[in-house]
Amino acid sequence: MRTRRLILTLALALLFIGTASVVAHAQQQPPAAAAKPPQQLDLRVDGVGSISAPLQVVLVLTLLSFLPAILVTMTSFTRIVIVFHFLRQALGTQEMPSNQILIGLALFLTVFVMAPTGDRVYELAVQPAMAGQVDVTEAFNRAAPPLREFMLRQTREKDLALFVELSKSPRPQTPQDLPMRVVIPAYVISELKTGFQMGFFLFVPFMLIDLVVSTTLLSMGMLQLPPAMVSLPFKLLLFVMIDGWNLLVGSLVRSFL
Repeated sequence: MRTRRLILTLALALLFIGTASVVAHAQQQPPAAAAKPPQQLDLRVDGVGSISAPLQVVLVLTLLSFLPAILVTMTSFTRIVIVFHFLRQALGTQEMPSNQILIGLALFLTVFVMAPTGDRVYELAVQPAMAGQVDVTEAFNRAAPPLREFMLRQTREKDLALFVELSKSPRPQTPQDLPMRVVIPAYVISELKTGFQMGFFLFVPFMLIDLVVSTTLLSMGMLQLPPAMVSLPFKLLLFVMIDGWNLLVGSLVRSFL
């Protein structure tokens, strides 16, 4: 149930928030307004004005086009997929595991990590908006604090200070006063740095195996034998013996807690 709620929140939150206020306002119209032809129905969104039905569809589809960017930049997906890429490069297995497998695993791990935040966003913003209890502006205001809290836990103060300076905005009194236009890019570059750091530590043991194999082959005079072909079985053996997937996924998930 939690997974279903989180997927709903991450994939359709903007759609529900953008249309809930419209539906609620239309249901509150007097009977005379409901009897008008569909093309003359006056649907209003607080703070936007009169919006026709075709334009509403265009706006909703435009918002949905930003969902992939939201999924990549405002969740744990960035760090996870970067670490998986470095792992495959360190192992030297070319296209195994395939991109589909790694992206699928990264998506499910993102759902797992973001489950508490997604539940809070659903309860505070999406569910009231669907019920018509709050308007669009209030729904966005309620959805921002849980996401901001999650991102600030993973963001370095140095990155936040950089974007506060670049935005030329006044220094906030508390982290909750930071606008999302500052928090989101700071969170992204912090995730990139953390992902590259974890990728570097993944490379070290496998690089040592490559060095040992290369030195051994050179000392034996086997110059025509590619070192990568010989070192690959040893790297796979090491990764399997230490239960690498369990350690890697556990470390990734714990890094967000």
